[in-house]
Amino acid sequence: AMGGNHTQPKFILLGITDTPWAQAPLFGLFLLIYIVTLVGNVGLMVLVWVAPSLHTPMYFFLAHFSLADVCYSTIISPKMLTDLLFGNKTISWAGCVTQLHLFALFVTAECHLLAAMAYDRHVAICHPLLYVTVVSPRACWQLVTWSYLVASLSALVYTSCTFGGSFCGPRWVDHFFCDTSPVLRLVCSDTRGSEAAIFALATANGLGTSMVILLSYGRILHTILRMRLASSRARAFHTCTSHLVSVSVFYGTLFFMYLQPASRHGSRDKVASVFYTVVSPMLNPFIYSLRNKEVKAVLGKYRRRMLNLC
Repeated sequence: AMGGNHTQPKFILLGITDTPWAQAPLFGLFLLIYIVTLVGNVGLMVLVWVAPSLHTPMYFFLAHFSLADVCYSTIISPKMLTDLLFGNKTISWAGCVTQLHLFALFVTAECHLLAAMAYDRHVAICHPLLYVTVVSPRACWQLVTWSYLVASLSALVYTSCTFGGSFCGPRWVDHFFCDTSPVLRLVCSDTRGSEAAIFALATANGLGTSMVILLSYGRILHTILRMRLASSRARAFHTCTSHLVSVSVFYGTLFFMYLQPASRHGSRDKVASVFYTVVSPMLNPFIYSLRNKEVKAVLGKYRRRMLNLC
């Protein structure tokens, strides 16, 4: 199947835009976003690690979510930045396979981590007395392990389906990274089976995890509306809002991208892709930390310590 790969083992990424004057401003913008993404997510991971008050299941999942954010934006942003800066848009066969595989792995892991976080909120609000026993440290590790296991197996399927055919024409990938649908468009053998397999697995992962999230929030809403005290209702809502915001951002763009047939994909995809590959990982630390009293308290405490040292 891969007989033609030895003669021309490179792909050429067409990138976000081919307008010459737009390259420099886009480079500046995306570099800033990538730096903020790294500082925000690594900062959040360090904070969860060092602050005992954040040693809870919710922040445990959040730290893994931040790790996945750092990983998949690092798989995409540095390559995209060098392409914008130097205009060298080639990527080797191995580079393209690796990029697609790791990207699929971390995005799928994030879907499952968001589902684990929704389940955690559901137990915390609907069964507070059982919370400590149900969401134990062991259960947390099992949920995270499961997320990465399913993601690893899914990524293997996506990658082998995408690169399993024969590439014989020009290798212009109409995207800024190696993603499934623009790479599949370059395959000259029949891709219907591969497309069906990828679509089925993406649907299973996307809809499966979003069903867990919807059911959890259905139960949470039911429980909150039955609370007598307005203050209890407000507190319960408050613990869920940040998670709901990041779920909406993440799934909104993912569903737009992957749950449509290959023929419907067009230039709007690049805009949607920029959103969840570049912007969404940057927003998550802000969504979670700016709304959270615990994170604010820890940040305040460490800021005071730093000032005292100075």
